[in-house]
Amino acid sequence: MTTAKLTPDQGSSTPSTGLVQSLGLFSSTAIVAGSMIGSGIFLVDADMARITDSPALLLAAWLITAVMTMIGALSYGELAAMMPKAGGQYVYLRESLGPLWGFLYGWTLFLVIQTGTIAAVCVAFGKFLGVFFPTISTTHWLWHIAHVPAMRVGPMVLGNMEIGVNTANLTGIVIVFLLAIVNVFGVRLGALIQNIFTSAKALSLAALVVLAFTFGPNDAAWNANFGPGWSQFWQNAGWSILHPVQVGIGGPTVLVNMLVILAVVQVGSLFSSDAWNNVTFTAGEVRNPRRNLPLSLILGAGFVLTIYILVTLGYLLVLPMHGDPHGATALARGLQHATEDRVATAVLEQIFHTGGAQLMAAAILISTFGCANGMSLAGARVYYAMSRDGLFFKSVGKLHPRYKTPAAGLLVQACWTALLCVSGSYSQLLDYIIFAVLVFYILTIAGLFVLRFKQPDAQRPYKAIGYPILPALYIVMATWICIVLLRYKPQYTWPGLVLVLLGIPVYLFWSRRSAHPKASAVLTR
Repeated sequence: MTTAKLTPDQGSSTPSTGLVQSLGLFSSTAIVAGSMIGSGIFLVDADMARITDSPALLLAAWLITAVMTMIGALSYGELAAMMPKAGGQYVYLRESLGPLWGFLYGWTLFLVIQTGTIAAVCVAFGKFLGVFFPTISTTHWLWHIAHVPAMRVGPMVLGNMEIGVNTANLTGIVIVFLLAIVNVFGVRLGALIQNIFTSAKALSLAALVVLAFTFGPNDAAWNANFGPGWSQFWQNAGWSILHPVQVGIGGPTVLVNMLVILAVVQVGSLFSSDAWNNVTFTAGEVRNPRRNLPLSLILGAGFVLTIYILVTLGYLLVLPMHGDPHGATALARGLQHATEDRVATAVLEQIFHTGGAQLMAAAILISTFGCANGMSLAGARVYYAMSRDGLFFKSVGKLHPRYKTPAAGLLVQACWTALLCVSGSYSQLLDYIIFAVLVFYILTIAGLFVLRFKQPDAQRPYKAIGYPILPALYIVMATWICIVLLRYKPQYTWPGLVLVLLGIPVYLFWSRRSAHPKASAVLTR
């Protein structure tokens, strides 16, 4: 239904929800790309280089991430076209596996995945703003509440956090609420900001690639990473070569083969590429969603992953894999020992010698702001869908009477995110939830098989390319990574599972007090 005077966000509205369908293909693609590109691509390659200790394996890790993410996007495309509703992945899990699984995903998303990521990128915004305004710093305290010392609980090391307000996390909190308020004023305004910042950071990454490929290559990096005769490129990449991995925190170091090391290193690359599914949360506001949602997933994820691989290759052209951690220059320190893991900054310092840190800080400011905006815009739609199912605060299921946006959901999300910023716990929580994120991806793609069986005649405007082989391949690859993380990185696995399982009593509480049929369905089976 189209009206002449809807709201400032003109467009068709979804009769069942009142959400305004005003996101076109470009805006949807910008949400995919903008949510994926945060600060990770500028940092994680240093740690990945240390773990793989091989240029070939470093690139192989990114290629594995690209294959898995693209299979995920192709598979989610079918679900998105089949169920173009606000809430996205929450809805897919609810419809395929049942309301409990949908709730556990939404619970984990609110508790950590979405809010923790927004907190991390907004505080990162504050840290890098400090490059231009030195008074903005994590050490410049305005109100220091407490220091929580480190303590070991099973495989976890908890604590070692500073609680309070410093100028860096205060800046992050201001950005959190600014973006929440902006997105209350209509999805079009939020999408416009997303379009501008996604375009800007795409250009920034493209410029980084061009600079690395044209002005960056040098004999030292080429000889160390590719020559002579590409022998250095393949160093430590053989099937028979074993790699050291420390089990857990403070555990023994064991030797593992190439398949295991590539699974371990996915902690960095997979989750620098995460949040590609966020556009499905906004499905109720996408024009022609049965066409635009699958396309935006494929185009956005494909673009970002291509850029990521080119950026990593550019790093290898400019910096040698190995170096001296105490070296005086970026070239001497190399990729593995870039100062504070800021690889992109090291690359620009090597190219320009002066001003590189400022250029990179500006690029990261653009990147983190756009990432936080996309995730803020999208996340509130999940809590909105949960509320309409009777599984979240009732007020969150209401739209702003004028702008037709989930205003309460945006503000609740912002308040919890701000609390995570002050507590200093978001980085630990994100570490702990990595495993759970992968599990939910596996369950959602498994749901594709379930729905093909349960609803063979349902309308499917787009069918997953390569079904059933590619979705099954994703499940096998992701399951292997989960098994490896359970074995060798328990600090990333069991805590995440505990956070997810804590959602079960919360689900029982919400579903018992709700008369909504979808909320109570699991209790009546």
